Amino acid sequence: MSIQEIQQDITRLKQEKNAVILAHYYQVPEVQDVADHVGDSFALSKLAAELPQPLIVFCGVSFMAETAKILSPGKTVLLPVAEAGCPMADMATGKDVENLKKQHPDAAVVSYVNSSTDVKVLSDICCTSSNAVKIIRSLPRQKIIFLPDKNLGSYVAEKVPEKEIILYDGFCPVHEEVMAIDVKLAREEHPGSLLVVHPECNPEVRDEADYIGSTGQMISYINQSDHDKFIVGTEMGILHPLHVSNPGKKIVSLTSNFVCPNMKKTSLQNVLESLQQMKNRIELDETVLNKARTPLMRMLALS
Repeated sequence: MSIQEIQQDITRLKQEKNAVILAHYYQVPEVQDVADHVGDSFALSKLAAELPQPLIVFCGVSFMAETAKILSPGKTVLLPVAEAGCPMADMATGKDVENLKKQHPDAAVVSYVNSSTDVKVLSDICCTSSNAVKIIRSLPRQKIIFLPDKNLGSYVAEKVPEKEIILYDGFCPVHEEVMAIDVKLAREEHPGSLLVVHPECNPEVRDEADYIGSTGQMISYINQSDHDKFIVGTEMGILHPLHVSNPGKKIVSLTSNFVCPNMKKTSLQNVLESLQQMKNRIELDETVLNKARTPLMRMLALS
Protein backbone atom coordinates (compact mmCIF):
# COMPACT_ATOMS: atom_id res chain seq x y z
CA MET A 1 0.00 0.00 0.00
CA SER A 2 1.12 3.53 -0.72
CA ILE A 3 1.43 6.16 2.01
CA GLN A 4 -1.66 7.88 0.61
CA GLU A 5 -3.70 4.65 0.70
CA ILE A 6 -2.67 3.94 4.30
CA GLN A 7 -3.54 7.50 5.30
CA GLN A 8 -6.97 7.13 3.65
CA ASP A 9 -7.63 3.88 5.52
CA ILE A 10 -6.55 5.48 8.80
CA THR A 11 -8.88 8.43 8.21
CA ARG A 12 -11.79 6.10 7.41
CA LEU A 13 -11.25 3.90 10.48
CA LYS A 14 -10.76 6.93 12.70
CA GLN A 15 -14.16 8.25 11.68
CA GLU A 16 -15.85 4.85 11.96
CA LYS A 17 -14.49 4.24 15.46
CA ASN A 18 -14.76 7.85 16.70
CA ALA A 19 -11.04 7.92 17.43
CA VAL A 20 -8.50 10.72 17.74
CA ILE A 21 -4.85 10.32 16.75
CA LEU A 22 -2.23 12.12 18.81
CA ALA A 23 1.41 12.29 17.75
CA HIS A 24 4.48 13.60 19.52
CA TYR A 25 6.73 16.09 17.75
CA TYR A 26 9.45 13.43 17.60
CA GLN A 27 7.41 11.02 15.48
CA VAL A 28 8.27 10.50 11.81
CA PRO A 29 6.77 13.17 9.51
CA GLU A 30 4.14 10.94 7.89
CA VAL A 31 2.76 9.97 11.32
CA GLN A 32 2.68 13.61 12.39
CA ASP A 33 0.84 14.44 9.16
CA VAL A 34 -1.92 11.89 9.74
CA ALA A 35 -2.45 12.92 13.38
CA ASP A 36 -5.32 15.12 14.52
CA HIS A 37 -3.04 16.83 17.03
CA VAL A 38 0.75 17.06 17.30
CA GLY A 39 2.43 18.26 20.48
CA ASP A 40 4.71 17.45 23.39
CA SER A 41 3.93 14.60 25.73
CA PHE A 42 1.97 16.21 28.55
CA ALA A 43 0.12 18.69 26.35
CA LEU A 44 -1.18 15.72 24.34
CA SER A 45 -2.17 13.75 27.45
CA LYS A 46 -4.04 16.75 28.82
CA LEU A 47 -5.70 17.25 25.46
CA ALA A 48 -6.72 13.59 25.38
CA ALA A 49 -8.73 14.12 28.55
CA GLU A 50 -10.47 17.16 27.11
CA LEU A 51 -11.39 15.78 23.70
CA PRO A 52 -14.77 14.05 23.23
CA GLN A 53 -13.52 10.95 21.39
CA PRO A 54 -13.58 7.76 23.51
CA LEU A 55 -10.71 6.15 21.59
CA ILE A 56 -7.18 7.61 21.65
CA VAL A 57 -4.35 6.39 19.44
CA PHE A 58 -1.20 7.81 21.04
CA CYS A 59 1.78 7.84 18.69
CA GLY A 60 4.63 8.19 21.13
CA VAL A 61 6.25 6.01 23.79
CA SER A 62 4.79 4.01 26.65
CA PHE A 63 4.92 6.57 29.47
CA MET A 64 3.03 9.05 27.28
CA ALA A 65 0.21 6.63 26.54
CA GLU A 66 0.07 5.65 30.21
CA THR A 67 -0.16 9.30 31.24
CA ALA A 68 -3.04 9.77 28.80
CA LYS A 69 -4.80 6.75 30.35
CA ILE A 70 -4.20 8.09 33.87
CA LEU A 71 -5.86 11.38 32.93
CA SER A 72 -8.57 9.67 30.85
CA PRO A 73 -9.40 6.48 32.78
CA GLY A 74 -12.74 6.01 31.03
CA LYS A 75 -11.25 6.09 27.54
CA THR A 76 -9.51 3.43 25.50
CA VAL A 77 -5.87 4.34 24.83
CA LEU A 78 -3.86 2.50 22.19
CA LEU A 79 -0.07 2.59 21.76
CA PRO A 80 0.63 1.56 18.14
CA VAL A 81 3.98 -0.06 19.01
CA ALA A 82 4.07 -1.84 22.37
CA GLU A 83 7.89 -1.91 22.33
CA ALA A 84 8.19 1.87 22.05
CA GLY A 85 9.60 2.66 25.46
CA CYS A 86 11.69 5.40 27.04
CA PRO A 87 15.15 4.50 28.39
CA MET A 88 15.13 7.50 30.73
CA ALA A 89 11.77 6.57 32.21
CA ASP A 90 13.02 3.02 32.70
CA MET A 91 16.07 4.21 34.67
CA ALA A 92 13.99 4.96 37.78
CA THR A 93 11.66 2.49 39.48
CA GLY A 94 9.22 2.67 42.34
CA LYS A 95 11.79 0.89 44.49
CA ASP A 96 14.29 3.66 43.74
CA VAL A 97 11.78 6.25 44.93
CA GLU A 98 11.11 4.30 48.12
CA ASN A 99 14.83 4.13 48.88
CA LEU A 100 15.29 7.86 48.30
CA LYS A 101 12.34 8.67 50.53
CA LYS A 102 13.89 6.60 53.31
CA GLN A 103 17.18 8.46 52.93
CA HIS A 104 15.47 11.87 52.78
CA PRO A 105 12.19 11.63 54.71
CA ASP A 106 11.84 15.42 54.82
CA ALA A 107 12.03 15.84 51.03
CA ALA A 108 9.23 16.25 48.54
CA VAL A 109 9.33 13.91 45.55
CA VAL A 110 8.98 15.59 42.16
CA SER A 111 8.86 13.35 39.12
CA TYR A 112 9.25 14.46 35.54
CA VAL A 113 6.29 13.30 33.45
CA ASN A 114 8.88 11.31 31.49
CA SER A 115 8.72 8.65 34.19
CA SER A 116 7.03 5.32 34.76
CA THR A 117 3.61 5.01 36.35
CA ASP A 118 5.24 3.29 39.36
CA VAL A 119 7.34 6.41 39.96
CA LYS A 120 4.35 8.74 39.58
CA VAL A 121 2.39 6.71 42.14
CA LEU A 122 5.03 7.49 44.79
CA SER A 123 5.52 11.14 43.83
CA ASP A 124 4.15 14.20 45.59
CA ILE A 125 3.82 16.09 42.33
CA CYS A 126 4.82 15.82 38.69
CA CYS A 127 6.35 18.42 36.39
CA THR A 128 7.11 18.99 32.74
CA SER A 129 10.20 20.55 31.23
CA SER A 130 8.19 23.74 30.70
CA ASN A 131 6.89 24.12 34.27
CA ALA A 132 9.54 22.35 36.39
CA VAL A 133 11.05 25.59 37.71
CA LYS A 134 7.63 27.01 38.62
CA ILE A 135 6.50 23.77 40.28
CA ILE A 136 9.59 23.36 42.45
CA ARG A 137 9.72 27.03 43.37
CA SER A 138 6.11 26.81 44.59
CA LEU A 139 6.64 23.84 46.93
CA PRO A 140 6.84 24.57 50.67
CA ARG A 141 9.60 22.05 51.34
CA GLN A 142 13.22 23.12 50.94
CA LYS A 143 14.54 19.67 50.03
CA ILE A 144 13.41 18.15 46.73
CA ILE A 145 14.03 14.67 45.32
CA PHE A 146 13.97 15.09 41.55
CA LEU A 147 13.87 12.19 39.13
CA PRO A 148 14.59 10.65 36.75
CA ASP A 149 16.41 13.29 34.66
CA LYS A 150 19.56 14.71 36.24
CA ASN A 151 19.95 17.25 33.44
CA LEU A 152 16.51 18.80 33.81
CA GLY A 153 17.08 18.59 37.56
CA SER A 154 20.37 20.44 37.35
CA TYR A 155 18.71 23.10 35.17
CA VAL A 156 16.05 23.58 37.85
CA ALA A 157 18.73 23.72 40.56
CA GLU A 158 20.40 26.57 38.67
CA LYS A 159 17.14 28.48 38.47
CA VAL A 160 15.99 27.74 42.05
CA PRO A 161 19.21 27.95 44.13
CA GLU A 162 17.24 28.46 47.33
CA LYS A 163 16.12 24.80 47.20
CA GLU A 164 18.22 21.70 47.84
CA ILE A 165 17.71 19.48 44.81
CA ILE A 166 18.62 15.82 45.22
CA LEU A 167 19.29 14.52 41.71
CA TYR A 168 18.71 11.00 40.51
CA ASP A 169 21.29 9.72 38.02
CA GLY A 170 18.93 9.27 35.09
CA PHE A 171 19.06 10.92 31.67
CA CYS A 172 17.83 10.84 28.09
CA PRO A 173 20.53 8.94 26.18
CA VAL A 174 19.87 10.97 23.02
CA HIS A 175 20.29 14.36 24.73
CA GLU A 176 23.10 13.16 27.02
CA GLU A 177 25.39 12.20 24.14
CA VAL A 178 25.52 15.74 22.73
CA MET A 179 28.55 17.73 23.89
CA ALA A 180 30.03 21.22 23.66
CA ILE A 181 32.17 20.14 20.72
CA ASP A 182 28.96 19.47 18.77
CA VAL A 183 27.87 23.04 19.48
CA LYS A 184 31.24 24.37 18.31
CA LEU A 185 31.06 22.42 15.05
CA ALA A 186 27.44 23.42 14.40
CA ARG A 187 28.14 27.10 14.98
CA GLU A 188 31.12 26.94 12.62
CA GLU A 189 28.98 25.28 9.94
CA HIS A 190 25.99 27.59 10.45
CA PRO A 191 27.35 31.02 11.46
CA GLY A 192 24.84 33.57 12.67
CA SER A 193 22.38 30.94 13.86
CA LEU A 194 20.71 31.05 17.25
CA LEU A 195 21.12 27.89 19.34
CA VAL A 196 17.88 26.66 20.91
CA VAL A 197 18.15 23.61 23.21
CA HIS A 198 16.08 21.40 25.47
CA PRO A 199 16.86 21.34 29.23
CA GLU A 200 17.39 17.57 28.94
CA CYS A 201 20.75 18.50 27.37
CA ASN A 202 23.73 18.38 29.71
CA PRO A 203 25.00 21.62 31.30
CA GLU A 204 27.92 22.15 28.92
CA VAL A 205 25.46 22.33 26.00
CA ARG A 206 22.91 24.45 27.86
CA ASP A 207 25.64 26.94 28.77
CA GLU A 208 26.18 27.62 25.07
CA ALA A 209 22.49 28.12 24.23
CA ASP A 210 20.75 31.31 23.20
CA TYR A 211 17.43 29.87 24.42
CA ILE A 212 16.49 26.88 26.61
CA GLY A 213 12.96 25.50 26.63
CA SER A 214 10.65 22.53 26.33
CA THR A 215 9.79 21.14 22.91
CA GLY A 216 6.68 23.28 22.68
CA GLN A 217 8.50 26.36 23.98
CA MET A 218 11.29 25.89 21.44
CA ILE A 219 8.77 25.74 18.61
CA SER A 220 6.97 28.85 19.85
CA TYR A 221 10.26 30.73 20.23
CA ILE A 222 11.37 29.95 16.68
CA ASN A 223 7.92 30.57 15.19
CA GLN A 224 7.71 34.00 16.83
CA SER A 225 11.32 35.07 16.28
CA ASP A 226 12.36 37.55 13.60
CA HIS A 227 15.70 35.75 13.33
CA ASP A 228 16.03 33.54 10.26
CA LYS A 229 18.65 30.93 11.22
CA PHE A 230 18.47 28.38 14.05
CA ILE A 231 20.33 25.37 15.37
CA VAL A 232 17.96 23.11 17.30
CA GLY A 233 19.19 21.00 20.21
CA THR A 234 16.64 18.24 20.62
CA GLU A 235 15.31 15.18 18.76
CA MET A 236 15.25 16.03 15.07
CA GLY A 237 11.57 15.11 14.62
CA ILE A 238 10.91 18.67 15.77
CA LEU A 239 12.31 19.92 12.45
CA HIS A 240 9.24 18.78 10.52
CA PRO A 241 6.68 21.11 12.19
CA LEU A 242 9.28 23.88 12.31
CA HIS A 243 9.96 23.69 8.58
CA VAL A 244 6.23 23.62 7.81
CA SER A 245 5.60 26.74 9.92
CA ASN A 246 8.77 28.61 8.91
CA PRO A 247 9.43 28.15 5.17
CA GLY A 248 11.64 31.24 5.03
CA LYS A 249 13.93 30.25 7.90
CA LYS A 250 16.97 27.98 7.93
CA ILE A 251 16.50 25.49 10.77
CA VAL A 252 18.96 22.65 11.30
CA SER A 253 19.65 19.99 13.91
CA LEU A 254 22.55 20.50 16.32
CA THR A 255 23.82 17.04 15.35
CA SER A 256 22.77 14.26 12.98
CA ASN A 257 22.78 11.92 16.00
CA PHE A 258 19.74 13.63 17.52
CA VAL A 259 17.45 10.67 16.80
CA CYS A 260 15.37 8.74 19.35
CA PRO A 261 15.09 5.12 18.10
CA ASN A 262 11.98 4.50 20.19
CA MET A 263 10.15 7.56 18.85
CA LYS A 264 10.94 6.40 15.32
CA LYS A 265 9.49 2.90 15.81
CA THR A 266 5.94 3.97 14.97
CA SER A 267 5.05 3.78 11.28
CA LEU A 268 1.84 4.59 9.43
CA GLN A 269 1.27 0.84 9.10
CA ASN A 270 1.48 0.50 12.90
CA VAL A 271 -1.14 3.24 13.32
CA LEU A 272 -3.42 1.51 10.81
CA GLU A 273 -3.04 -1.91 12.46
CA SER A 274 -3.67 -0.39 15.87
CA LEU A 275 -7.01 0.95 14.67
CA GLN A 276 -7.88 -2.22 12.76
CA GLN A 277 -7.09 -4.66 15.55
CA MET A 278 -7.54 -2.42 18.61
CA LYS A 279 -4.27 -3.82 19.88
CA ASN A 280 -1.79 -2.63 22.48
CA ARG A 281 -4.41 -1.20 24.84
CA ILE A 282 -3.05 0.55 27.89
CA GLU A 283 -4.41 -1.25 30.94
CA LEU A 284 -3.70 0.00 34.46
CA ASP A 285 -5.11 -1.15 37.78
CA GLU A 286 -7.75 1.25 39.11
CA THR A 287 -5.88 1.78 42.38
CA VAL A 288 -2.71 2.60 40.43
CA LEU A 289 -4.66 4.95 38.15
CA ASN A 290 -6.04 6.87 41.10
CA LYS A 291 -2.70 7.13 42.91
CA ALA A 292 -0.81 8.21 39.79
CA ARG A 293 -3.46 10.78 38.92
CA THR A 294 -2.94 12.71 42.17
CA PRO A 295 0.55 14.13 41.43
CA LEU A 296 -0.52 14.97 37.88
CA MET A 297 -3.60 16.85 39.07
CA ARG A 298 -1.53 18.70 41.66
CA MET A 299 0.74 19.82 38.85
CA LEU A 300 -2.21 21.01 36.80
CA ALA A 301 -3.58 22.97 39.74
CA LEU A 302 -0.28 24.80 40.14
CA SER A 303 0.14 25.34 36.42
